[in-house]
Amino acid sequence: MIIRFSYRVAVSACSLCVAGLLALTPAAAASRHSAGEPAPPPPRAAMPGPSLLYRSGIQVRAHHGVPEVPDVSALSWLIADAGNGEVLAADGAHRKLPPASTLKTLFALTVLPALPREQRHTVRYEELEDVGEGSSLVGVEEGHSYRVEDLWRGVFLSSGNDAVHVLASLGGGLETTVARMQNKARSLGALDTHVVSPDGYDRPGQVSSAFDLAVFGRAGLRNPDFARYCRTAQSRFPGDGSSYPIENTNRLLTGEDGVMPYPGLIGIKNGYTTNAGNTLVAAARRGGRTLVATVMNPQEGGGFTVYEEARALLDWGFSAAGRVDPVGSLDALRAKPHATAAAAAAPVVAAASRTPDEDSGWSGTAVVLGLSGLGAGAVVLALRARGGRSSRS
Repeated sequence: MIIRFSYRVAVSACSLCVAGLLALTPAAAASRHSAGEPAPPPPRAAMPGPSLLYRSGIQVRAHHGVPEVPDVSALSWLIADAGNGEVLAADGAHRKLPPASTLKTLFALTVLPALPREQRHTVRYEELEDVGEGSSLVGVEEGHSYRVEDLWRGVFLSSGNDAVHVLASLGGGLETTVARMQNKARSLGALDTHVVSPDGYDRPGQVSSAFDLAVFGRAGLRNPDFARYCRTAQSRFPGDGSSYPIENTNRLLTGEDGVMPYPGLIGIKNGYTTNAGNTLVAAARRGGRTLVATVMNPQEGGGFTVYEEARALLDWGFSAAGRVDPVGSLDALRAKPHATAAAAAAPVVAAASRTPDEDSGWSGTAVVLGLSGLGAGAVVLALRARGGRSSRS
């Protein structure tokens, strides 16, 4: 007995297999949504490239009805979402300016994780001899023993350059600390920053930007010790025989000198030098959202204008968040993993984190039926070939 199949029958059978397989695809996807899984979110406006933040003038992409960006006199400023890194608005974000003591945020990011806070250290004369004339001081004294956490309070609250120099010595010395700070800035994508002195004291060539300082502030808040120090309003510092009170110089936090404290403020750092003017990195939390604002060198008003301009930017940011498209990202210039290494790691991650059906749009039933259909097509072709050989023999 000879069994024969025509070529057309075989092709038709395979076509039906493929058609059935494709037909199951939308059904599988529909079954996922009918089971209660959320539909994909609506498309958002594309994130612009980093070049947008290098442009002069105010950069903002507001939806209809969003209030206008406040009138800010600072040479540069930025307001961003500390959670996802989206920049909501900015002006001169990458303009290189002297940072003053806001550079201490980068110093803390670099040195703080390496020094146990309970470690004690007796200060030597040479650790204080390079502190710049006219620096802000917390009162560190030669020959006195301090815990590391005491010195960090002196840095964050009193902006003490004397405490910075002692901690830098513990971290390997001034030159080593400066080099580590520079490397840390590059690793975070803060490419505008050039470090000369770890305390932010005016030095030729020492610059940063509103963008970079926001990057440092955002990264710092992820460290529990950094976050705790920068939101501390008052503390005490060890002295001869007894301790004495110290207070945070950030008026938005303490409400001193007629500056109203900002609701929900969680730090971060203020600064002032002759060349830098007044600078500030401030973060606040409201309604589950944390914003970070940088203000560098206001050109109008007195010495406290920096706080009022930061207040205006934070108020605007909380009212506009979710109703503006980002003009950039604080992660945009961060070093990316090497492409080869990322490609090699990707299959391992996928295999470890997904089941065969997950995120594919195919249900288990669809896969089984589809494979069965393809198998049937293969059988048809095999029988036809066998029939052809029998006929010739």
